[in-house]
Amino acid sequence: MEVFTDYEGSALVFRLVGELDEHSAEFVRRRLDAQISESNFNSVIFELSRLSFMDSTGIGVIIGRYKLIRKQNRSVYVRNPSPTVDKIFKMSGLYEIIGKI
Repeated sequence: MEVFTDYEGSALVFRLVGELDEHSAEFVRRRLDAQISESNFNSVIFELSRLSFMDSTGIGVIIGRYKLIRKQNRSVYVRNPSPTVDKIFKMSGLYEIIGKI
């Protein structure tokens, strides 16, 4: 699992590559939390075009970061989810709380 961070204007972009599952969740959680606490941004975009799989632990990582970011009155979006991840987002109802752009 790899996590790449970039800025697009005032948006903090996380590009997740690989599988977000019970084996990689703690690593991803720590990387995202550190970047969120150290960065100045108005919104977060999770770029998921290269995320090939996500299990319930991965869903928990995304929801936890969503709650953390929303507590700071910032927006959260998902962009370009892979077909597998898009299906997981639909089935889990994540699109009801996190907008897809």
